[in-house]
Amino acid sequence: MDRPKPFSMIREFHLADWFTLGNAFCGVGALFSVMTFLQVHDHRHLYFACALIPLALVFDVLDGRIARWRQRASAMGRELDSLADVISFGVAPAAIAYACGMQGLYDRIVLVFFVACGVSRLARYNVTAEKLSDGGDKVKYFEGTPIPTSLLLVLVLAAAAWAGAIGEQLWFGVVEIAGFKLHPLVLMFLVSGSLMISRIRIPKL
Repeated sequence: MDRPKPFSMIREFHLADWFTLGNAFCGVGALFSVMTFLQVHDHRHLYFACALIPLALVFDVLDGRIARWRQRASAMGRELDSLADVISFGVAPAAIAYACGMQGLYDRIVLVFFVACGVSRLARYNVTAEKLSDGGDKVKYFEGTPIPTSLLLVLVLAAAAWAGAIGEQLWFGVVEIAGFKLHPLVLMFLVSGSLMISRIRIPKL
């Protein structure tokens, strides 16, 4: 039997896959920046975390365009793209929200719900992509809002951080329900997650 060549998996990567990894690198970088902010409370790390999410979106858009341009789409590439999106547009925005002050029990439940919806949305897309493309190379519409729309949530959080409205000063304040805290601003994550797992159809450009 022929032995596989060293780093054979990496050798099989297409150009688009490297851009997908760039997306994942941005998401992980944002998580590290959030953790550093929580340690040192230097707002620059929070701004950097927020800035990495739009950059992740650039990589996410480019990987699809490059795959179509080179006609090198693959099942592995699609799975890789979904895993990167979970990090950059699911876990990282939730972590940024936590760092901004959404740390109550109900906040955490909503943020976990948001990430779970993102994961479910991507899993549904992967298993229905062939059906939604009607036998073509490109999906014609999305079912539920795409997970990169969480960029809008990050922009809101970035604006709040820039205005100094984080922590105890978080916009819309905090309410207590049965002794546990809820920051009303976190409800935008509840709405976003619900839209991702909905059946609304959004044309893909």
